[in-house]
Amino acid sequence: MVSPRARQSYDGVVLAVPVTVPYKRYSIETAHWWMGKALRALAEGAGISHRDFDGFSVASFTMGPDVAVGLTQHFGLSPRHIDHVPMGGAAGIVSLRRAARAVQAGDADIVACVAADTNQVDTFRKTLANFSRFAQDASYPYGAGGPNASFALIARHYMDRYGATREDFGKLCVAQRDNALRNPNALMKKPLTLEQYMSARAIAEPFHLFDCVMPCAGAEAFLVMREETAISLGLPFVRLLSAIERHNAFAEDPVQVRGGWVVDRDELYGMAGSAPGDVDFVQTYDDYAVISMMQFEDLGFCAKGEGPDFVRQHTFTVDGSFPHNTSGGQLSAGQAGAAGGHLGITEAMRQLLGTAEGRQVEDAKLGLVSGFGMINYDRGLASAAAILARAS
Repeated sequence: MVSPRARQSYDGVVLAVPVTVPYKRYSIETAHWWMGKALRALAEGAGISHRDFDGFSVASFTMGPDVAVGLTQHFGLSPRHIDHVPMGGAAGIVSLRRAARAVQAGDADIVACVAADTNQVDTFRKTLANFSRFAQDASYPYGAGGPNASFALIARHYMDRYGATREDFGKLCVAQRDNALRNPNALMKKPLTLEQYMSARAIAEPFHLFDCVMPCAGAEAFLVMREETAISLGLPFVRLLSAIERHNAFAEDPVQVRGGWVVDRDELYGMAGSAPGDVDFVQTYDDYAVISMMQFEDLGFCAKGEGPDFVRQHTFTVDGSFPHNTSGGQLSAGQAGAAGGHLGITEAMRQLLGTAEGRQVEDAKLGLVSGFGMINYDRGLASAAAILARAS
């Protein structure tokens, strides 16, 4: 076996101009329209033309039949670096890693990382039916298609193995709703109590209504560039300290109870010169609370199997202990398709830039973002994480 080389650092790579195009439950517009809105906001935020973006990275489930290169004509772009990242909840960090390496190598100066999806009346059903060959052939035709059933299997297995309860999942959901009430872009506007969570109608046991994200339309975006580029444009920025990704980890596990984060987390913290205890907030990919709990373990905040106890020990609110998914996350802000994989990045940027308004974590200097995506029947295949830092 070939010994891996030490990873090159991300010194000099920064992120700027976090953009959220406010979500809508349903939209008659195409994904292209939402991407165009995001690109315009990126250009206006940077004070330059969108034609100055010489890198373009895109993630979407609903932009077909176009691929990334087809979008260049739609938007009047002429990039020398282009990327299409069909990795769902891991797409944001994967896009960020690739963009970072492109600007380090000089292959691009300013990379626009954009994720957007529309949500028309039948969009979600069509996406589920055609999500993968596995879905088309082996699950959807038999009534087991869609994430609720697959994640219910994962959640029940995790509960049986490690003693997690619905109350533990509910605590995370309730905390995220509390955070969402401070976020003007969040779709969920009403408080949520644990009693309401527990008594909600069943969807796919052990999941009930508030365990499930709300599909919607929207976009998230940010720019990746070198520090000197950001300074020359007069842009506030945050630093990328480290990033990892891993796919199809632990294929031998009968049902997923861990993800690829645990394989590479020593490098994640080593590159950043930090430890889990140094992090001021965490943004996990939260299509379901059980997956956030898995990330707490696999990213080193507690040992495997200790996720339930970790949840019982913290508040997870913006002004409490272990601030988590400070925007409300997908569970309370909404899941705008692949944009859900970018939501944690844009929210982390706002926290580190001090622009998170009423949900600002006090003196936030270091944030961790993790991604998870591309579910087959019994597991998600893609996992990723990044550590971002305040510039000063």
